[in-house]
Amino acid sequence: MHALAAPTHANPYPYYASLRAGPPLRFDTELRLWTAARATVVDEVLLNPLCRVRPLAEPVPQAIAGSAAGRLFGQLVRMNDGDPHARPKLALQRALAAVPLHTVQRYALEAAATLGVVPGAPLAEALHAASHRLPSQVLARLLGLDAASWPQLTDWTADFVACLSPLGTPVQLAQASVAAQALRSLFQQSPAPAHSLAARVQQEVEAVGWNQADALWANLVGLLSQTYDATAGLIGNSVVALQAQPGLRDALRAAPERMAALVQEVSRLDPAVQNTRRFVAEPTRVAGVQLAAGDTILLLLAAANRDPALHARPDALELDRAGYRNYGFGHGPHACPGQALACSIASAAVQALLPLLDNARLAWHYRPSLNARIPVFSTSKETP
Repeated sequence: MHALAAPTHANPYPYYASLRAGPPLRFDTELRLWTAARATVVDEVLLNPLCRVRPLAEPVPQAIAGSAAGRLFGQLVRMNDGDPHARPKLALQRALAAVPLHTVQRYALEAAATLGVVPGAPLAEALHAASHRLPSQVLARLLGLDAASWPQLTDWTADFVACLSPLGTPVQLAQASVAAQALRSLFQQSPAPAHSLAARVQQEVEAVGWNQADALWANLVGLLSQTYDATAGLIGNSVVALQAQPGLRDALRAAPERMAALVQEVSRLDPAVQNTRRFVAEPTRVAGVQLAAGDTILLLLAAANRDPALHARPDALELDRAGYRNYGFGHGPHACPGQALACSIASAAVQALLPLLDNARLAWHYRPSLNARIPVFSTSKETP
């Protein structure tokens, strides 16, 4: 195993523990990058302004540079540092913080019913609908997109997400550009409905003085793409936890209000986003190690989440965990502003799935990825 193979391994956590026990910052000669597994070092890097989200010489991945997908990628707030990041990030934070989470829960449960995530539904189909189509539909509804576009929107989002991975094939990269253009056009076709999340984002970007309309639409697409993978992994890994510990299902049936605590704890224990990278812009020191401009650091977020220095009993799933910290949604300037939204969608999706899981025998593997942990389920047996 190596650090980029770990996210899709059946159980990468003993490996992560061995890395935490090693040097604070370790150079991987095979991957030709530095790795950080301890929470203190991950913190240090995420808060270091000289450690950027993209290499200075390659703001857009070479594979998509010059394409429609590449132009959209280059405008994403989360892929920029400094002023191109700070003001629009503040606007997105304010807009997302204003979304009533009880409305998100209601939309998600309504979407579950329309998508067939109901008792008696074929489980394999329900799992796919709950983990992929449901989050996209909820966010599309919040953004004020026309309901007629929702089925196609999920497919376009899936196609665009493929360009964010170095594993994307030439065919996938071409499809990503078609999808990027379609998604951008979808937002530009008509004014955002009043009181929608899209309208609120527009108001907030004007309030912070960020008047870049084209980049605004790109970042609304970015919300869709971030929700697609991260929430799918959060839902899927919660289902894995429920399968591994059947007693949890009884506990949640007795106290359904604890579903949010389950999803939050799963996002720490078995996060959808297992690692992220930072690129050194100027010489700097991290954990006492001198780094050169151009160096790459792989931050093992999933390893940091289980750091005993951060959490007592870090390998246990505890619904009443105190002193909760979670790197799966980032930390510092690039912390994900949609964490509460993603967890609310996931909680409702898992709540809808819960009645379907009792008599099911599930098998799963993980979708090929260098940083995401997203289960792909199959049903070996379903009994009435």
